[in-house]
Amino acid sequence: MPSPVRIVLIGAGRAGRVHANSLVHHVPNGQLVGLVDTVPETRDETGRMYGIESQFASLEAALDKLEFDAVVITTPTFTHKSLAVMAAEAGKHVFTEKPMALSLQECDLMIAAAAKNGVILQLGFMRRFSPEFVAAAERINAGEIGQPMLVKSLTHGPGLPPPWARDLSTSNGMLAEVNSHDWDCTRWLMGSNPDRVYVEVANFKGAARGVQTENFYDNVLVNIRFENGGLGSISGICPCDYGYDARVEIVGERGIMQIGDMQGQQVVVCTNRDQGLISPIYRTWPERFAWGYIREMEHFVHCIQTGTPPKVGGLDGRWAVAGVLAGTRSFLEARPVHVREVLDEGVTP
Repeated sequence: MPSPVRIVLIGAGRAGRVHANSLVHHVPNGQLVGLVDTVPETRDETGRMYGIESQFASLEAALDKLEFDAVVITTPTFTHKSLAVMAAEAGKHVFTEKPMALSLQECDLMIAAAAKNGVILQLGFMRRFSPEFVAAAERINAGEIGQPMLVKSLTHGPGLPPPWARDLSTSNGMLAEVNSHDWDCTRWLMGSNPDRVYVEVANFKGAARGVQTENFYDNVLVNIRFENGGLGSISGICPCDYGYDARVEIVGERGIMQIGDMQGQQVVVCTNRDQGLISPIYRTWPERFAWGYIREMEHFVHCIQTGTPPKVGGLDGRWAVAGVLAGTRSFLEARPVHVREVLDEGVTP
């Protein structure tokens, strides 16, 4: 029986608590032994919620005081590179939430640090582990709908992102913070890398909510041409206000496949003829992808214990960042952009 994998969680906010819940309640081979966060109140609250006694204000302090095997990084995007590289250089396996980083150079440093030190680098693309997405991918690969021709993916989030996530300089904006999963799953389900993108953005709600961030947008529409000739689209809205909405449609040469719907529960209520049928929608992303979050953490622990590479790693995260950067350049310059422009330059637009 392999020893439990000792994990330090870096980031005690909403995403951190999702992973803490998975490790404490659903992943017996993973042991949450420490918590890092720079905000004492948030750190203490999350620590109490999940019984994490060893708490630190920095990763450096955790490395100095605590024995552990891996880190789970859920902090803002602009911190990912430094934390992942520091952990890898200390011989710790790394799970990092999306987006992977701000630039391709940062992605490359993270990948290189993991490879040099022989540790695992897994990306938090939980849709790759969500049961309905896994089943869809298996059926596509089995040829059920033929060669995919068109993949359409949407993610609409209910609330306004935090200030750092609205700023292109600290997050790469909604294309990264909200739609990284769409960049990954369209590439995954199409079975091909993106070749060219064209992006339009709009800002409908920002002014009324006091957002003055330069280049802020709350609606985005992406058109994609893949290297294999397939087509794709990504729709992003945040805030949409009506709930959390994540759906994908794949049209193949012999049929169509749809993943997800707007109904959050199977219970439908009817109380009067004027109101009609009431079917709840998912309100939050942890609710929508509960099993995906659990199974991706199970996978991370399994890979560490068996020495096997993760199903979704640094190169997958890098491709999503490349799509984001090409898409940002597209709407800033009002033109289609070949992803190769960004890949060749290795710089943000």
